[in-house]
Amino acid sequence: MSKSSLEDIQRRIIELEVEHRDLDAVIERLSQDVRQDDLQLRRLKKRKLQLKDHITLLKMQLIPDIPA
Repeated sequence: MSKSSLEDIQRRIIELEVEHRDLDAVIERLSQDVRQDDLQLRRLKKRKLQLKDHITLLKMQLIPDIPA
């Protein structure tokens, strides 16, 4: 894998981690609101899980393959 593609993956991971943290803050605020929208809250939590999965997949791409 080329150096530029590694840097692209690392940059994308950082972007997704920032979005993940932002969603965490939004979910926390919505959870504390008495008039919370359960559907919106579920969607945000689902998006947060998708981001976490995507981050994990990208991090796995950074680990070099070890020959068996």
